[in-house]
Amino acid sequence: MAKLLFIFSIFFFSFSSISSQNLHPLDPLTPSEITLVQTIVRKEYSSPSKYNLTFQYVGLDDPEKSSVLKWQYSRSKTLVHPPPRQALVHARFDKQTIEIIVDLSTRSIVSKQVHRGHGFPMFTDEEQTMASELPFSFGPFKDSIIKKRGLNISEVVCSTLSTGWFGEVKRSDRVIKVQCFYLNGTTNLYLRPIEGITMVINLDDMKIADYQDRIRVPVPKAEGTDFQMSEQRPPFGPRLNSVGIVTPGGPGFKVDGHTISWLNWAFHLGFDARVGPIISLASIYDSEKHKYRRVLYRGYVSELFVPYMDPTDEVYFRTFFDCGEDGFGQTAVSLEPLADCPSNAVFMDAYYAGQDGSPVKVSNAFCVFEQHAGNIMWRHTESGLPDQEVREVRADVSLIVRMVATVGNYDYILDWEFKPSGSIKIGVGLTGVLATKGSAYTHVDQIKEDVYGAFLAENTVAIHHDHFLNYYLDLDVDGEANSFVKTNLVTKRVTDHSSPRKSYWTVERETARTELDARIQVALKPSELAVINPNKRTKVGNNIGYRLIPGSAASPLLVNDDYPQIRAAFTNYNVWVTPYNKSEKWAGGKYVSQSRGDDNLAVWTLRNRKIENKDIVLWYTIGFHHVPCQEEFPVMPTLSGGFELRPVNFFERNPVLKVIPAKHVNLFSNCTTTTNP
Repeated sequence: MAKLLFIFSIFFFSFSSISSQNLHPLDPLTPSEITLVQTIVRKEYSSPSKYNLTFQYVGLDDPEKSSVLKWQYSRSKTLVHPPPRQALVHARFDKQTIEIIVDLSTRSIVSKQVHRGHGFPMFTDEEQTMASELPFSFGPFKDSIIKKRGLNISEVVCSTLSTGWFGEVKRSDRVIKVQCFYLNGTTNLYLRPIEGITMVINLDDMKIADYQDRIRVPVPKAEGTDFQMSEQRPPFGPRLNSVGIVTPGGPGFKVDGHTISWLNWAFHLGFDARVGPIISLASIYDSEKHKYRRVLYRGYVSELFVPYMDPTDEVYFRTFFDCGEDGFGQTAVSLEPLADCPSNAVFMDAYYAGQDGSPVKVSNAFCVFEQHAGNIMWRHTESGLPDQEVREVRADVSLIVRMVATVGNYDYILDWEFKPSGSIKIGVGLTGVLATKGSAYTHVDQIKEDVYGAFLAENTVAIHHDHFLNYYLDLDVDGEANSFVKTNLVTKRVTDHSSPRKSYWTVERETARTELDARIQVALKPSELAVINPNKRTKVGNNIGYRLIPGSAASPLLVNDDYPQIRAAFTNYNVWVTPYNKSEKWAGGKYVSQSRGDDNLAVWTLRNRKIENKDIVLWYTIGFHHVPCQEEFPVMPTLSGGFELRPVNFFERNPVLKVIPAKHVNLFSNCTTTTNP
C-alpha cells in the first residue's frame, strides 16, 4: 500500500516549480513573475487616488510568432535567443481602464495606454465578492427580505450577474447586477432564487446605484434540491463496480516544464486567466519522414456566449460572455483525483493574478492522463481467404488534457484529446446546476402563458438558453503558409444512359481566397472542410492537410439586430478564417463587459483580407440550444459535444498501421477466467 501511495504522489506537478532560466517563450507567468508585474505596475501608479489600482487581467503577452518558431525549431537553443518575456495587464485606476505591457527582463513598462472605447475588462473575484455582500448593509434590501417576504436573512446569499448592453448611447459606468438566493435546507442555492429583487452596483464606487423590488412569488422548496451524497436518502441508484487503472511503468508520457511528449505527439500546455488551457506547438512524429511535423501553433477557447431566453425585467440582461467577463482560468477549480480524473493522471497547478496583483494558486488545475476506454484504433477480419481467417485489431489509447471551469451555476469540462492516428479531438462537457426562476405555479397544467423555460418542480422554471463556445485554432499544417478548402458534396444526375443508376454524388473543391469566402454555417450543406498546405504534396500528388470534422453545430436563433447578438456576432457562422494577427485573440473582442459589438471577429473579417496561402487562423464555434428537462434536476448529468481535427492526406499511409500493442498486465495471477454458461 505504501508503494502505491508513493507512486500516486509523484503524479503531481506544479507550474511554479520551473526555474526562470528554463522558461519556454509560451510558458504562463510564474508566481514570481506575477509578483514582479505587481511591483512594477504599482510603482508606476502610486500617486494618491480615491480609486485603488486593481489588476483585472494579467497574462503572458504573446511573443511574436516568428521569434517563437525560430527559437523552437533551432538546433541549438543557446545560439538563438528566446523572445523577450512580457506581461499584458488590464488594470483599473482612477475609474479608467489601462492597458500595460511590462517587460520582465528589463523590469520596465514598455507601453501604457488608456482604453477610450466601449467595454470593460474582466471582473475580479474580489470585486464580485464585495458586490455580493453589499446588499446586506442596505436597508431597503433587508426590508424586502425580512418584512416583505418573511425570510431569515442569515440564510440568504447573493451572487453577481453581468449587465450586458441594450442600446444605451451614453457611455455607461462599470456596473454589475446582483441576484439573491435562499439556502435554509440546501447547499444548492441556484434552485432557490428570491425573485423580484434587482440591484445594480457601481463597481468603481462599490455602491448600489439602483434597487427595485418588483414582484413576489414563492421561493422554490429546498426539498430534493441538494446534490451532496451525504444528504441523499433511500432508495439509492445503482452501485458502480470498482475499477482500477494501473500503469506499472509509470505514466506513458513525459512532462518537461510545460512541454508534454507522448507516443508520436509533442505539445506545450499553457494557462491563462481569461481562456484557461492553451495548447501550443502541437507536432506529430512521422516515422516515414523521421521528423516531427507541425500541426497546431496555438489553440484555446476564445469566448463562451450564454444568452438566456426570457425577456422579462428580471432575466433579459442575462447574456453572459464567460471568458471575457469572468475568465475560464480565473474560474478554474481544483480537480478531484479518482473522480474528475482517473488514478493514472498527472496533476498540474496553475496561477493567475488576484485583484491586488498577487499570485493566486489553483491546485490541480489540470490533469493529464492516458485513456484506455476499450475503443478500437483499427481492425479488420478477412474471412475470404481459402482455409483461414485473418483478424487484426489494435486497441486505441488517447492522451487527455483536462480542466474544469465553474462559472456560476455551470461547470464546463474542457478536454483536449490526442490520438496516435494524428487526430486531435476537442471536447466540452456541460454539467452543474440549471439557472432557474421562481414561479407561482405548482403544476404544469396551470401554465397558460409562455414562462420562457421548462417547469421542473413546484414553483421552479429552468430558463431556456444557449451555449456557444468559439475556439481559436492557429493551424500550421507543415508550416505557416496554409489555405482553407471547402470540399462540397454535390449531387449529379446520370443523363447519358451510361449506367442503370440515375444519380451519384461527387466532390467540388473550392479554395477560400478571402475572409468572407470562408464563413460557413456547417449545417446548411454537406461539405468537408480542411486547412491544407498548398506548397507540399504527398508522393501521389495530394495536398497535405487537416480536416475539421464538425460536431455540436448550432446557429443562433436571436435576430441579428438584437443587442446580445450584435455583441456575439461571432456565432453567426460556425467557421471563420482570418489571417494571423497577434492582436486578434478573443472572438468577442478585447473588452467584453458591457461591450457594443464594435470589436469582435465579425467586425475584423469585414476587411475581407486575403487568406489563400497565408498564415491563417481557423475559428470554430460549437453550440447547444438547451431546453431543460426533469432529469437535469437538481444537478445536470454531463451533456457533451465537440469536434475533431483529423489528418487528411497528411501521411503517406495509415500512421498507426505498425503501432505496437500494449502489453496486458495480469494483476490477479491466481485468478482464472470464467465463462458464463
